[in-house]
Amino acid sequence: MHELGRTGLMISRVGFGGIPIQRTEEEKIPALFDALIEEGINFIDTARGYTVSEEYIGRALAGRRDQFVLATKSMARSAEAMAADIEISLGNLQTDHIDLYQIHNPGPADLEKVLAPGGAMEALVDAKKAGKIGHIGLTCHLTEVFEKALEIPQVETVMFPYNPVETQGEALIAKCREKGIGFIAMKPLAGGAIENAELAMRFILQNEAVSVVIPGMYCPEEVKMNARAAGTLTKEDLIEIDALRRTLGTQFCRRCNYCAPCTAGINIPGVFLFEGYLERYGLEGWARDRYNAMAKTASDCIGCGVCETRCPYGLPIRDMMKKAEKAFGK
Repeated sequence: MHELGRTGLMISRVGFGGIPIQRTEEEKIPALFDALIEEGINFIDTARGYTVSEEYIGRALAGRRDQFVLATKSMARSAEAMAADIEISLGNLQTDHIDLYQIHNPGPADLEKVLAPGGAMEALVDAKKAGKIGHIGLTCHLTEVFEKALEIPQVETVMFPYNPVETQGEALIAKCREKGIGFIAMKPLAGGAIENAELAMRFILQNEAVSVVIPGMYCPEEVKMNARAAGTLTKEDLIEIDALRRTLGTQFCRRCNYCAPCTAGINIPGVFLFEGYLERYGLEGWARDRYNAMAKTASDCIGCGVCETRCPYGLPIRDMMKKAEKAFGK
């Protein structure tokens, strides 16, 4: 165990990402939390936006809340909305305090709203004074926001994508350590673009400035695998990482789903997922079968560009759709 920044919270270096349990049968979740305890994983991250995740976690924590450091987050930008979300989170998680409450993925304009009079930060500070939350954090996908977050005095942790192919935040991650701000690595598999989970985890954990990495986990087997993903990067690992970087580049979908809903009803991340399997992983038949079964495919794109305004990575989604249409022939 080590300290999360200067919060005083003692946490494991591998944490639990709460997105995947949305699709887990609820009766299986207590066994998942048993595995977390067995492997010494005590940092739990979820969000108001992860549908039933908070509720599932709250019920699974019954009788063992004190064994975990609990983090969640909200997309609220006003003080009123944030105060309401904090109360909902407390109820869902069945606790009287949340160790870390985070501002969820603000863009530059959103950040101004959060920090302005009547903004969400006011509610977070009030909740902290009241003992409802212990610490304040921020999550983001843009380096511009990451850099600004490091100058906000109330921010005690930052969550940002970090993995073998997304290293754009490394200088800012190092600054987190210098300033005593905890750094939480999200998207360890680049939204599913990286197949070798053990390699990705080893890469991330080599960086001592990373406080905790939070892979999504939905079964005890994944917990055990992630808990033991440590060790020195080998020459073969470095060769594989270099190949990944050359193959993926920077223009690839992380499946965050912020682009949704598509005006034409296309499952945009699904299109790019199947294209990845078609082009990178040698699963042409599998990829074509699943792509062809989609209700809407890349050829249904009307080129409106609304999705591009929502993408936190600034991807040229319309051009990528044209590429996918050409690859699949429809």
